Amino acid sequence: MKREPAVAGYFYSENPRELKFHLSTLIKFKKNKIKAKGIIVPHAGYMYSGWVAGKVYGSILPPDTAMIIGTNHTGLGERISIFPGESFITPLGETLIDKELTEDLVKLVPIIAKDVMAHLHEHSIEVQVPFLQYINPEVKIVSLCLGRLKLEEVIELGRGISEVIKRYPDKYVLIIGSSDFSHYVPHEVAKEKDMMAIKEILKLSEESFLKVIFEERVSACGYIPIAVTINACKNLGANKAELIDYMTSGDVIKDYSSVVGYAGIIIY
Repeated sequence: MKREPAVAGYFYSENPRELKFHLSTLIKFKKNKIKAKGIIVPHAGYMYSGWVAGKVYGSILPPDTAMIIGTNHTGLGERISIFPGESFITPLGETLIDKELTEDLVKLVPIIAKDVMAHLHEHSIEVQVPFLQYINPEVKIVSLCLGRLKLEEVIELGRGISEVIKRYPDKYVLIIGSSDFSHYVPHEVAKEKDMMAIKEILKLSEESFLKVIFEERVSACGYIPIAVTINACKNLGANKAELIDYMTSGDVIKDYSSVVGYAGIIIY
């Protein structure tokens, strides 16, 4: 099965030339790129969060395979769902699924289910693909879509992801935690709460990060993908995280009364 685009023409342009041009304005390649183990990037419409995502993608070495961990906004499909199909289609072309990593993950981590439904309309994974295609047209992906997980499941999944990646020392695999941060609160409230959560990400503490999310009621939609990304990266030897950029939708449209927060973080 080939997964057709669900949000092209809505979250980003469905016209290949327009999309490529837009990506060229969002992604500014740095000279000294980081070989990241993981990144945290937003997944809103490109006009809102693309600047933050673009800064991150322009700061890292292009991966051979990207393991995109998104959050399940639709409620469809399995709670821990991996896409078993052939590829993702975007206006920029076809990106193949890394079948080896996908099959290894399913075999190693019993809580993962092969499932198509969770991925059909999910934008949190799809919007990352054109960025990846732009920095490496030959990139392959693994698509993981997550619902709510217990901390033990976060740790089990993170450990499994890291163990599978270790099996391919000659392949550069990047883990992507796809998440926006606070939703529909005043700009200053979003910034204050989001920075509390980001502080724990920068400490590489998934447990403390989740504690802040629940105690402060931070409405970050992809907090589970973030926690899994932190855990997996630590298991791969990461010891540093860097905040590349933070902004809110208010910074774009100049309405600060009700905003969504966006953070871009590199873990290495």
